[in-house]
Amino acid sequence: MNKWLKVAFVAYLLAFLLMPLQMIVEADTASDTKLYVIPVEQTVERGLEAFLERSFEEAEEENADHIILDIDTPGGAVDAAGHIANIINSTDIPVTAYINSEAISAGAYIALNADHIVMVPNGQIGSAGVIDGSGNAANEKAQSLWVSRMKTAAEENGPDGGRDPAYAEAMSNADFDVEGFPSGYLTLNADQALEVGYADAIEQNLEGVVDFLGYDSDDVELVHSEVSFAEQIARFVTNPVVIPILLTIGSLGLIMELFSPGFGIPGIMGISSLLLFFFGHMVAGFAGWESLILVIVGAVLIGVEMLAPGFGIFGILGIGLVIGGLFMASFSATVMVISIAIALFVSIAAAIILFVFFGDRGPWKKLVLQAQTRTEEGYLSKETNHDLVGSTGKALSDLRPAGIALINDERLDVVSEGSYIGRGSMLKVVYTSGARIVVREIEQND
Repeated sequence: MNKWLKVAFVAYLLAFLLMPLQMIVEADTASDTKLYVIPVEQTVERGLEAFLERSFEEAEEENADHIILDIDTPGGAVDAAGHIANIINSTDIPVTAYINSEAISAGAYIALNADHIVMVPNGQIGSAGVIDGSGNAANEKAQSLWVSRMKTAAEENGPDGGRDPAYAEAMSNADFDVEGFPSGYLTLNADQALEVGYADAIEQNLEGVVDFLGYDSDDVELVHSEVSFAEQIARFVTNPVVIPILLTIGSLGLIMELFSPGFGIPGIMGISSLLLFFFGHMVAGFAGWESLILVIVGAVLIGVEMLAPGFGIFGILGIGLVIGGLFMASFSATVMVISIAIALFVSIAAAIILFVFFGDRGPWKKLVLQAQTRTEEGYLSKETNHDLVGSTGKALSDLRPAGIALINDERLDVVSEGSYIGRGSMLKVVYTSGARIVVREIEQND
């Protein structure tokens, strides 16, 4: 038994002594070449920009040897594409655009800013015209600036001193044609792009891209940058189409909650939409806590104004703080103006409808006097003298229709039933209510 214990002890001792040697061997065999693969997928927007900025920073911190942009996008926001181009151009790490399917519109501009462009056999690049939010061509000034950016990106990047800018102009200007291609916004397939120098190689997969770049696939470490769950939410929330929807749901939900007893689903939906808006913009780096605090304080002031109406100061200040907070959280003043306008229009329309049908259940009850002093309920400005009904008297003045009459030897303020009664006419009291005494002229045959 002691013999086996000695054998086990020697074995463990040898393993412990050989461990540093194993680590040295593993370090020697580990690859020193690190390639970062960063996906550029779906719509180009500010959330994608934030993800790429974070990924490029990680690649620089890890001393990556090369960055490969795995591109498959139909395009998107021009401003986001411009910021992404700045991220690409500001790094010292070589960048290759691998068009894994298509790089259309803003995606083409991103690809043109890379040092190399590699495409899959069925890949496409181009069709980069600028359109506005309605799907129409942008104004001439915006078009001219975009064409200039496309041409500059083509001229300043790529092997052998850049690419022919004529094809970049044809991609972004429908009125500019290049020989051998149809008119309209130019779109190149992989073979055409290779022929005109807008692709440096055609490869089936990432391994082919690695080989094209001169690396041995067995000796490199491919680090795939992945979009986190929070960044996925940020990309969704910062989409210019989603922003007005969130703001509309937020404002509409809170307005509906004012007409609901307690706190229920409309309020939860409203607050959740606004929190989602701020969460996405904070993750993307566009909003800070100060913008959220401004909106919360503004909402509280609006609530104070509605529940305890004053001179409107709290309400005006609250609305100003909410709008200011939204603008502070936004990446585009234009997008925010449009979004707020849509949300206000829908909210005002909903508030009018709810007020018409449920006005007695909302906070408006505090703004309108609800109590009524009706005679049927015993409210009278003066005690009614019912004994006067049927009494007769004489008009001491013209009744037009109000005047003075002598009834039961007492001067009283009276009113006729509506017709004129001359002074000296005989009268009869037909109705009394509080201080109101209604009289009728006594005809000669009465």
